[in-house]
Amino acid sequence: MAARVASRFNPILKAIHDRLVAAGKPKKVALTAVMRKLVVLLNHLLKHPEFKLA
Repeated sequence: MAARVASRFNPILKAIHDRLVAAGKPKKVALTAVMRKLVVLLNHLLKHPEFKLA
């Protein structure tokens, strides 16, 4: 559910989702890519708390 919300409202993740769908990927595949990107970003934030998302 977090990936669905992020793909709608976060401009960075929305761009990734829209780019994949425009390239012909199924929506579930694009959503899975957003999920993975979200996990990677959150892990980075845990390792580097001083890092801020734009």
